[in-house]
Amino acid sequence: MEFRIEHDSMGEIKVPADRYWGAQTQRSLENFKISTEKMPAEIISAFATLKKAAALANFNLGKISVEKKDAIAKACDKILQDDSLRVEFPLAVWQTGSGTQSNMNVNEVVANLGNEIAGQKILHPNDDVNKSQSSNDTFPTAMHIAAVVAIEDKLFPAMDKLVETFKRLEKENEGIVKSGRTHLQDAVPIAFFTRN
Repeated sequence: MEFRIEHDSMGEIKVPADRYWGAQTQRSLENFKISTEKMPAEIISAFATLKKAAALANFNLGKISVEKKDAIAKACDKILQDDSLRVEFPLAVWQTGSGTQSNMNVNEVVANLGNEIAGQKILHPNDDVNKSQSSNDTFPTAMHIAAVVAIEDKLFPAMDKLVETFKRLEKENEGIVKSGRTHLQDAVPIAFFTRN
């Protein structure tokens, strides 16, 4: 395996050359070898949505250039659309309380992927992708985004299907009378019926 040398406040660290993550992600991988449970894909997608929204807000506030905004947005869109990029988010769910490592993992991947898309090194994980953000805010926000998406994309459709199933069963069983049950004894007969 080939490596590249990345630098952070703790010094140099070797990172696999074929990965978009950087020093912070690599340090987390080396320091938190305690489980096989990875950060859920729904959280990573929520982080990508959040980082794109932050880039748009920072651009609108005059904090980043249009080139940086576009690079971040395109990188986030690619993360949302390309399941093969899931390997770039290898961290365990077990980490510091604020989710700093996952936040930094996303920042590094977005920055390096965005730089590749832009064809030049214009993004820094902290200074640009994480601009105006804190792990204490981003991780709870990502959880809320993931919850809303799950509710809208999974729970509501499942509830609609359940309601339709009950309606179908009411029609199929209309007029059938059966014994009710109370404390394991026969009780008042009940009938299935269709509500108007």
